[in-house]
Amino acid sequence: MLKKLFYGTLLIAGLILLAYFIQPLKKGIGADPFTRYELVKNWPQLPAGVILGNPTGMCLDTNQNLVVFHRAERNWPLLGSMPDKPIQGKTILIINKDNGQLINSWGANQFIMPHGLTVDNENNIWVTDVGLHQVFKFSHDGKLLLKLGEATIAGNDRLHFNKPTAVAIAKDGSFYVSDGYGNSRIVKFSSQGKYLFEWGKKGDTKNEFNIPHAICLDCKGNVYVADRENNRIQVFDENGQFKKQYSNKTFGALCAIAFDETGTKLFAVDDLSFLKIKHRGSDVLILDTTGQVLTRFGRSGLYDGPATWYHTLAVDKNENIYVGDILQNKIQQFRKTSSRIP
Repeated sequence: MLKKLFYGTLLIAGLILLAYFIQPLKKGIGADPFTRYELVKNWPQLPAGVILGNPTGMCLDTNQNLVVFHRAERNWPLLGSMPDKPIQGKTILIINKDNGQLINSWGANQFIMPHGLTVDNENNIWVTDVGLHQVFKFSHDGKLLLKLGEATIAGNDRLHFNKPTAVAIAKDGSFYVSDGYGNSRIVKFSSQGKYLFEWGKKGDTKNEFNIPHAICLDCKGNVYVADRENNRIQVFDENGQFKKQYSNKTFGALCAIAFDETGTKLFAVDDLSFLKIKHRGSDVLILDTTGQVLTRFGRSGLYDGPATWYHTLAVDKNENIYVGDILQNKIQQFRKTSSRIP
């Protein structure tokens, strides 16, 4: 009897697992189903000698060119510790958003495991390295202007990070660091890089994070954090006080967030997977300031393509969307084609 029960339970579990893998995913339905995007084919046009690795961070610069942080020949270690030698290839790419041509590249022999990237209003490029446990500020052409953290030394104090993921810069030059894989906190610094304060710890209630993976600011200076493994976005004021959160049962792990130029639409990408083994695909989500999903496409059926894992995104002034897929090692451009009232 016990043997039959065991095999019966095993069969049911197997059928449930099989159903999970083969069931169709429902299309996402937003409040604005008339906004449409199309995938731009054969974009970008990188030179033959440039091998694109995992595109983990990207942002539009002040000239509306796309700046990309990628891992070149480096892969995330599935087992063991981080590599200890820098990536030989150039890890910063600056791409013309209109024709996809490479404008400039730098960053060879500087980074171990690239992650987040943002560009400030003075066209400086900020990046985080989860292998070095450091945050860097560079001029647009690659001159080092500021460095925080101690190389390869993880910590949880004012001078150290533990796999920091992203940076967001306020209008007064102060900035926030989401820190990150090893720590579950947000740290604020002055424009000169002086530690000001921090908030957050590991958990799933408000003011807690399970991998704060990306961070951005709205036009009022509020801080939006993609709390990846909690499948939500938390919102705080400039002093780190909790204001609200956006969550939805249809969200996967939220990997990246960014506002449009007007600050009225929040763009996000997620990743839906089974036990972090079987990736079922990513969605691009467009939300209003209340957290309502206006438009979504990707695995939901509005884009016909292979399974993707969108790790990063950027939005230009025309609301065209750029995503970095770390499964296929591709950058994709989605052009906005229509937005009308029925």
